[in-house]
Amino acid sequence: MDSSKWNSDMKLVTAIIKPFKMDDVRAALSDIGVQGVTVTEVKGFGRQRGHTELYRGAEYVVDFLPKLKLEIAAPEEQVEAIVEAIIASASTGKIGDGKIFVAPLEQVVRIRTGETGVEAI
Repeated sequence: MDSSKWNSDMKLVTAIIKPFKMDDVRAALSDIGVQGVTVTEVKGFGRQRGHTELYRGAEYVVDFLPKLKLEIAAPEEQVEAIVEAIIASASTGKIGDGKIFVAPLEQVVRIRTGETGVEAI
């Protein structure tokens, strides 16, 4: 692959959200024209540090809470709208709503056609 084709005006938006907010987030992203999202079921904890549950009379700490991880490759000019859409649709106002990370994306290649950069998104 020719590294001169690398395009730094793309970003990878990664969002960690509560699972029950997925439909709202998907609708909000669709409304702003996002065409592709990868979703992974993950577990983790942040400041809330999990919670305590009672199971068969025994109390135990659930350290890792179920979350969904969304990954969206996008042109840089669409990132602000994506972040705003996720915040508006995923927020409950309670602890554990999640996080959004935005990182540079050096290259994208569509396997089927060999297209690169923004055209491959």
